[in-house]
Amino acid sequence: MLSGKKLLLVLASVLVCLAAIIQFQSNPERSQTNKEEITMNHFENTDNPTVTAEASEAVTTPPATAVGKLPPNGNPLVSHKFGADPYALVYGDRVYLYMTNDVLEYDADGNVKDNTYGNINKISVISSDDLVNWTDHGEIPVAGPQGAAKWATQSWAPAATHKVIDGKDKFFLYFANNASGIGVLESDSPTGPWVDPIGKALILRSTPGVEDVTWLFDPAVFVDDDGKAYIYFGGGIPKGKDEMPDTARVMELGPDMTSVLGEAKTIPAPFMFEDAGMNKYNGTYYYTYCSNFYGGARPEGSPPTGEIAYMTSDSPMGPWTYQGTILKNPGHFFGVGGNNHHVIFQFNGDWYIAYHAQTLSKAMGVPKGYRSTHLNQVFFKDDGSIQEIQADYEGVPQLKPLNPYARVASATIAWSAGVATETRADGTQEMVVTDIDDADWIALSKVDFGGKRASSFTAEVSGASESAVIELRLDAPDGKLIGSLTASKVMGEQWTELTTEVSGADGVHDLYFVFRGKSGQKLLKLSGWKFSE
Repeated sequence: MLSGKKLLLVLASVLVCLAAIIQFQSNPERSQTNKEEITMNHFENTDNPTVTAEASEAVTTPPATAVGKLPPNGNPLVSHKFGADPYALVYGDRVYLYMTNDVLEYDADGNVKDNTYGNINKISVISSDDLVNWTDHGEIPVAGPQGAAKWATQSWAPAATHKVIDGKDKFFLYFANNASGIGVLESDSPTGPWVDPIGKALILRSTPGVEDVTWLFDPAVFVDDDGKAYIYFGGGIPKGKDEMPDTARVMELGPDMTSVLGEAKTIPAPFMFEDAGMNKYNGTYYYTYCSNFYGGARPEGSPPTGEIAYMTSDSPMGPWTYQGTILKNPGHFFGVGGNNHHVIFQFNGDWYIAYHAQTLSKAMGVPKGYRSTHLNQVFFKDDGSIQEIQADYEGVPQLKPLNPYARVASATIAWSAGVATETRADGTQEMVVTDIDDADWIALSKVDFGGKRASSFTAEVSGASESAVIELRLDAPDGKLIGSLTASKVMGEQWTELTTEVSGADGVHDLYFVFRGKSGQKLLKLSGWKFSE
């Protein structure tokens, strides 16, 4: 039992902490570019230093508040960066999502302005084997002087696929050079490095069958069971042709995946706007697209504005039959609209749809065209039709728990607050967690520690000029403390492996890394980590 003096000291500490929490919650949103630090006076007792230790958690700065993606929700998939126009590639036991690399743009006064899309020349990549914890693989430099395709100026709406050619795994990344053409990159890995195999656009207006396409963009790629591959693309509305724009196209790709064969064929998609997709289910081909925003009367059975619609065929090149819509505009679900862009894919036997919405930018107070990728399940009915999809913040079930006893890249994240990522500057190309301030955190979902097996924790850190601490907590930023790793004077880009003892970790829990250190300075950078038995 605490003495009267100790009790008064602890109560004083609690009151200070409560005051700070109230101040913090009055403005709970924190973005990477505007972090609100709360400084608290450290309560010291020179007569009895053990009191400081007992009250240390009470007087610590409250953990940062997550913005956009709130535990335990799965959507948007990441909140430390944007990512639009998602496209999925399933390879091995992982799904890779390639996304238009939306980045905040600012006016002359430093205010966030509407996304112009004109400066986007990179494609962002994330991957997962459980669909809740996502690994950030950084950005692919696609267009411009520093990009693989130096002839291009932008890189929008990627599409990716894998094919074995001459006995070797080859990966192909298709992208839109604004709306004027489509390029292709090639790699031996789903994460690169990427090269431009032809040194020019794959599809231009000189390509047979595309002369009248308003927007040459938004590719989708499909490799059929017989090894033949096809590319779908196009969009836009010629004047007076809202009901049947006839701007969607399909072409066969050459066996090398970097050439096209024959003439592009028109897909008669009613009220077509943009965004191509192609899937095969039980022998039927499903072409999906986003409907346009025509404000006039629509014939009965036509797709409403800005929804994902689909058509079916017995052949990858048609003829096509319109079936209906499967996903309403993001505004219907999240209160902030915009265009609708998607990809449908199969993973571990189930079907999913990735799509974008302005949920993160809305939570940041800047819903100005900056989009984030979401994930929900897709269900086919017995007759082959697609059940209407319900978009939400909850997301999809986690497929398996995370194994903490194998090395985990630090940029594998379920939820986060305040941090950013960058490429590790030693040639490894691995992404690391950076821009870390006091009270920031990252978290992993459903980490399986087993039966009280974890005895130590090891992490690679750098850039800790003064003492910084990584608190290891269970289930919440202020949850059970199972260990603390202290890093000090790990200067510059030198990476140092540090280990600390842990106890009390058993079973399956969400795992939080809460960063502690001197207010007003960047604490450290975090690379890979693992627990040991």
